[in-house]
Amino acid sequence: MAKSNHRPVPLPALRAFEAAARHLSFKNAAAELNVTAGAVSHHVKQLEEFLGVALFRRLTRALELTAEGHAMLPRLREGFAAIEDAVEQVRVREASPAFTVMTPPGFAKRWLVPRLAVFTRANPQVEIHVSARNEMIDGREPELSVPVGSPGDEAPLVQVRFGTGHYSGLQVEEVFHATYVAVCSPRLLQGRKALRTPADLAHHTLLHDDTDYEEGARPAWADFLRMAGAPDVEIARGPHFSDASLAIDAAIEGVGVALAMKPLVSADIAAGRLAVPFKVEATTRYAYYLVMPANAADNPGVAAFRKWLLDASAEERR
Repeated sequence: MAKSNHRPVPLPALRAFEAAARHLSFKNAAAELNVTAGAVSHHVKQLEEFLGVALFRRLTRALELTAEGHAMLPRLREGFAAIEDAVEQVRVREASPAFTVMTPPGFAKRWLVPRLAVFTRANPQVEIHVSARNEMIDGREPELSVPVGSPGDEAPLVQVRFGTGHYSGLQVEEVFHATYVAVCSPRLLQGRKALRTPADLAHHTLLHDDTDYEEGARPAWADFLRMAGAPDVEIARGPHFSDASLAIDAAIEGVGVALAMKPLVSADIAAGRLAVPFKVEATTRYAYYLVMPANAADNPGVAAFRKWLLDASAEERR
């Protein structure tokens, strides 16, 4: 038998040898591979000629591996296992294609991203694309200018929107309502001018979120202080921020006190980065909604994300 280094490795022959080596039987290997015993024997003979060595000792009623066969078998099994893993990954990926979720920037940064590891650990086969867009806030776009997918989309587009919940022709589910509280660094709860009541805000810096919402979409400091019974606190002072997350970051750093949507700062409160100095809450007509075409949940990745998102938000409301 002459060994050749120029011909391609005969993969069917390798598969036949691996099965025959496991079973030590051409007949049983043939049953596994759904071919004839003669075909298995032919493939093994082809491989032996290719390698220039005998892989089996053919006894009267049995097969035995030669030293060369024993040496090759473990690495060959590893190779086939790697091929099967690669094929399985592609198969799972095809069964659960990628999808995109578009959210307001504040929701993405303060709620979704801090919790996303929980979702990805539970769903490692799902490829999620997160896009933070101001258009996901009602009033920041002309009549839902961003499409939310169509029946032919391979990668569905779903949205988390902050608004009234009126999105015609789409499946709409509330994630959580917008409840606002005053938040500050825990350091402001200590010392001679400790913040304990709404009236104490007179001695602290107010942080202003100048995000452009529709009228009535969120409470202003004047509304909040009137509700809290401290209407005389001066509100025309303190720094202004173009984004709610910047105001919250400033509160974490101890710059002052911000009005923040409670669900978006719950992780910061739990971690001790923020504190709620008094139990006054203000609600608005806006809420966060999961918005998608009715057929989007046919995508296994979207279905998994929908369940996780609604379960996680419900758990936080308890």
